[in-house]
Amino acid sequence: MKLRPGWFFQRVLTQDVLLALFVTVMQVQGTVALAAARATEQRSLADFGYLGYALLVVGGLVVAVRRVWPVLVFVTAAAASLVYYALEFPDGYGWLGLMIALYTVAAYGDGRRSLAIAGVGTTVLATGWLFASADVEPREAIGWVFFRIGVTVMSTTLGESVRSRRVIAADAQERAELAERTREEEARARVDAERLRIAREVHDTVAHAIAIINVQSGVTAHVLDKRPEQAREALQTIEQTSSRTLQEMRAILGVLRGDNDDPVPHASLEQIDDLTAEARAAGLDVTLEVDSPAAPLPSAVDSAAYRILQESITNIIRHTGPTRVTIAVSPGLDHLEIRVTDQGRAGSHDAPVRRPSGNGMGTGMRDKPGRGVLGMRERCQLLGGDFNAEPTPGGGFEVKARLPLAPTRSRL
Repeated sequence: MKLRPGWFFQRVLTQDVLLALFVTVMQVQGTVALAAARATEQRSLADFGYLGYALLVVGGLVVAVRRVWPVLVFVTAAAASLVYYALEFPDGYGWLGLMIALYTVAAYGDGRRSLAIAGVGTTVLATGWLFASADVEPREAIGWVFFRIGVTVMSTTLGESVRSRRVIAADAQERAELAERTREEEARARVDAERLRIAREVHDTVAHAIAIINVQSGVTAHVLDKRPEQAREALQTIEQTSSRTLQEMRAILGVLRGDNDDPVPHASLEQIDDLTAEARAAGLDVTLEVDSPAAPLPSAVDSAAYRILQESITNIIRHTGPTRVTIAVSPGLDHLEIRVTDQGRAGSHDAPVRRPSGNGMGTGMRDKPGRGVLGMRERCQLLGGDFNAEPTPGGGFEVKARLPLAPTRSRL
């Protein structure tokens, strides 16, 4: 059943009206019965034009709007009580509506302000009640005054307890919702990071393999008739490269589908000899300058370093062609330095200096979009490292990366 917007308010108001009627009857009937039972000489409720009855009725009926105007209800009930006892009307149950009003102020207030109102109100009430009972007879009847004072304190304490529990529950609910949102955001962030990582792996793996296969297939087509042995070697290189790439892609896709528990093949500088062999087979004259690290490299640094070297060589193969390349890997105490420098195309010393474009290409064909340099820079920044890719004065291109060996904050 669909509830109307004002349904809850109407239900609460109905409950408070019924409560007000009950309290009014209890105050009037209870006071009359108690006064009759005591048989003492007290002012009649009918004096001053039934003013006693009117004050008891007002103090009870005002409870009907206690949740709409809690402070006004409390002030009204308190004023009715002070006038009632100041005029020495008989003591009884005329304090019921006042205590409910006081509870409401504390329970539905804002803490400090509501407690201040309740405290000031209780002080005024206690002072007025004690002053009005200064000459009460018998003296034992003054106990009812202290009883009323005690009930006002208990009503305030009960209301504040309810308010505090409500605030604690609301805070707990808010923290739970915030924690849930945080978990969802963290999960999305992890998914995005994993998606980006896999995208880099796919890009680097496929781009390198396609570059090698493209060069070797061109060699095969060129020497097939004249030098069949060289063509056979090129085809073997194509077969080995494609086979290895297919294995890596199968592992990556298995992770994406969730039906493969095997980890994605870990790229490592231990494979640098295979990488340079493929580069030489593609026509590059590679000079390798690698210093062995004093301790094993962290896996993230090891993988990133290999992928940077792989992408650098891929860009050279795709956009420069056969040239001399120097690969230097220098581990330090707290960082790993990588440098890949090529001499550019033959005759490029007189050509305009090549500059990396904003599309992320490494060298050469600037009119085609790519993510080579951008992907390498992202890998460095994820580890808190430094990256630079720029043309050299001789017409070549140089890629330099500095990767910290200790985890640092990412600057992405």
